[in-house]
Amino acid sequence: MNIETKDKLNQLLKCWQPGGLFFSSWLKKNGYSDQLMQQYRNSGWFSTLSKGVMYRTGDKLSSFAAISSYNNQVNKGFYVGAHSALELSGFNHYVPMGKPVLMIGHPQEDEVPDWMKKYDFEYEFKFFSTKAFQNTQLTFVNKGDFKILMSVPEQAFLECLLLAPNQYAYIDLFYIMEQLTTLRAEVVQLLLENTDNIKIKRLFLYMAKKAGHNWYNRLDISKVDMGTGKQKLADNGVYLPEYMITIPKELYEYE
Repeated sequence: MNIETKDKLNQLLKCWQPGGLFFSSWLKKNGYSDQLMQQYRNSGWFSTLSKGVMYRTGDKLSSFAAISSYNNQVNKGFYVGAHSALELSGFNHYVPMGKPVLMIGHPQEDEVPDWMKKYDFEYEFKFFSTKAFQNTQLTFVNKGDFKILMSVPEQAFLECLLLAPNQYAYIDLFYIMEQLTTLRAEVVQLLLENTDNIKIKRLFLYMAKKAGHNWYNRLDISKVDMGTGKQKLADNGVYLPEYMITIPKELYEYE
């Protein structure tokens, strides 16, 4: 390995963050050709995770580091959402059985890459994509050495409602709602006014009122389009005329 090749390797290693990845498009843009990366792989510095995706040989990959690397290097918008975002925000998390789950939202125009689907990270990745939110509310949170894009708590809970009942039980989501004492009324208002998903608006307002949070009283419900027509969310449930939804009996009776 000549001096120039060694120097470029040292520069690349300075960019490396434990648990992260390198992507060929970013590498080429920064002067690392396929041939040069092949030399580094042959020398044992890097290994291939998937086509066009490399990592430091011997490194233990991190779910959060991998997603952060992908977004930053390839200019993508994959984000932590639903109950996983609530957990990162400090709320008690929803506990699924088995391996911990990381809910990953992504723009509908972006396909989930194979390496995200196939690699055995410390979390089980579950993906979702939606256009329910016309005014998406995302933020960054520090996770170790990485900044992770995630849904703000107000949107994260609406995402949970969107994914119920397939991903979450309604009663479990109400247990989470009881903890959400610090939601920001202005952000809730913005999201409710700018989504056309009638189900999540009706459920959210029902749960928020039932939980008795102070921020609920600062909402202007008259500006929220609740739609028309009844919605049946559970068999043998209880119909709520105010919200035009039928909910599970255990949720209605829970106090």
